[in-house]
Amino acid sequence: MLWNYQDLRTFTAHDVSGASSAPLDSGRWLTLGQACRLLNVDESTLRRWADAGQVRTFRTPGGHRRFAEGDVREIMLGRSRQAPYTDVGDLATKRIRRQLTRGHEDWYAHVDPAQREKLRPLGRRLMGLVAAYVARRGRRAALLEEARTTGAEYGLELARAGISLTQAMRGFTFFRRSLDQSAKQALAKTGTPAAASIDVCEQIMVLADEVLLGIACAYDAALPAADANRHRNGRADDG
Repeated sequence: MLWNYQDLRTFTAHDVSGASSAPLDSGRWLTLGQACRLLNVDESTLRRWADAGQVRTFRTPGGHRRFAEGDVREIMLGRSRQAPYTDVGDLATKRIRRQLTRGHEDWYAHVDPAQREKLRPLGRRLMGLVAAYVARRGRRAALLEEARTTGAEYGLELARAGISLTQAMRGFTFFRRSLDQSAKQALAKTGTPAAASIDVCEQIMVLADEVLLGIACAYDAALPAADANRHRNGRADDG
């Protein structure tokens, strides 16, 4: 939820602190850096949460975001209750970025810079879906449907970039492996019982399967168009 400066002037201290039982300074709003340090997340993660309405924000006349301390502390409490589930997406994002930066993935080398820019927001959306799904936030059927839709958008962008289906599958297995390893890391760090750990990993695989089906559907849709183009080009050559 985005508040403008005029809204803030009429916003009461009760409105800010009422959402949290923690003692708060009346009407306290935090800078991006302050909120990130409290939550121990990077700036892009907090911006994503704000855009999704999880944290009330407003912009100063200078264009800087301020975050409601009450909402930030509510997230802190929720993260402590739901940890390590909400950490999986963040850990996977960092792992994926690290591996791609090191150039260990051949399939990614075939994606040009313009296509990479289109893929990045889809990747962030997938990480958000993973965190919401394993933490049981929202309707699971809707989250699975969104995962398949996002997978289809990802597959379409890969097909447009000329990435073969084999290379696309390598990209998917890289994504799924990163999720699995990140989940195990987060679960081990907090000493999560074995039964709960297995349940989380199974949930991630269910979501990943929907992403895979979405990618496959995108390539199924792209193949007839590619065949038609080859047919037209062949006829033109014959002429």
